[in-house]
Amino acid sequence: MSDASALPKEAEEEEEATPEPEDQSDDSSGEEAAGDTEMDFLRNLFSSTLGLGSADKVLDELTLDGVAQYIKSGKCKNIICMVGAGISTSAGIPDFRSPGTGLYANLLKYNLPYPEAIFQIDYFKKHPEPFFALAKELYPGQFKPTICHYFMKLLKDKGHLRRCYTQNIDTLERVAGLEGGDLIEAHGTFYTSHCVSFSCRKEYDLDWMRDQIFSEDIPRCDKCSSLVKPDIVFFGESLPVRFFTSMKMDFPRCDLLLIMGTSLQVQPFAGLVGRVSKSCPRLLINMEKAGQADPLFGLLGFGGGMDFESDKAYRDVAHISTCDDGCLALAELLGWKEELEELVKQEHAKIDSQDKKEKAGESKGESGEVSSAASVAPEPTKEEEEEEEE
Repeated sequence: MSDASALPKEAEEEEEATPEPEDQSDDSSGEEAAGDTEMDFLRNLFSSTLGLGSADKVLDELTLDGVAQYIKSGKCKNIICMVGAGISTSAGIPDFRSPGTGLYANLLKYNLPYPEAIFQIDYFKKHPEPFFALAKELYPGQFKPTICHYFMKLLKDKGHLRRCYTQNIDTLERVAGLEGGDLIEAHGTFYTSHCVSFSCRKEYDLDWMRDQIFSEDIPRCDKCSSLVKPDIVFFGESLPVRFFTSMKMDFPRCDLLLIMGTSLQVQPFAGLVGRVSKSCPRLLINMEKAGQADPLFGLLGFGGGMDFESDKAYRDVAHISTCDDGCLALAELLGWKEELEELVKQEHAKIDSQDKKEKAGESKGESGEVSSAASVAPEPTKEEEEEEEE
């Protein structure tokens, strides 16, 4: 399954080198990240070559039920979720690369020189119109979180979730109830925006950007008049500093890696699967198997080499299904299915109710404007009430 909010595959080589963050206060952060990558390489090479660092088998069986039994054992308190576009497709958000239905297959109307240009920072600065037209179609607030999103919320509520690392920019993890501290938004987010001028960098919130996009204006900074861009990672930009600092703390402590809805093709995100300990079980819920490294690459330590089928397989489980179906199946094995379904039902009802209130307010405001325009001498108090409703 493709990564809806991941960056295009053509830029993978560009991303593979650990970027030096633009906003870092410590100039050595980028060098330290690169050094860690080199040490990981050497450590994995020697461990694999010399047979060092053998791991105990944690799961009783390499099945979804085996994973469920491990979670229920009480030994699993630091689950890390790695998620991509596949967890949001059932909400109506297209992924990038699926033939015919993916985002890249439907960008002809924007007259781009090539599909990926819409997410390249240099092209954006010269031609921002295509991106903001697309943003209007996909803007957060128009979609509801999926069963998968709420399953992660349930993991948090039950004390099992350490962190969610997401490639998505749709903010649905936040809508489902995960907070900023629960999330590493590896490819950025619409949640905040900044002026693109390095000498300004004024920050704007989600509501401000939404108003700009839906008024069909190109968002510009009210301080310096430069473009304002949502804080999603474009080609030519660094990944968030927090991505690199958090992974050093989180992954060594991880006791179950839950990978959902990602093809594990885009670096450096894909390489995270290799940062957990050798004893840490890894469960993939996806429409197809992903992350299986070439034997040579596995020897050299690239990408962690998911192993679902060989005689040496001892910790990796692949559950081939939609992310929602996989989460429901796992929830049932955990005895959480009814609780999960009720959570989804209640939260979707809240969202629907809020949407109705907002639409009713907008409709009332619009009818008030028409009435005021037709009235020769509208009462001031009535106008004030209508403005408040708008």
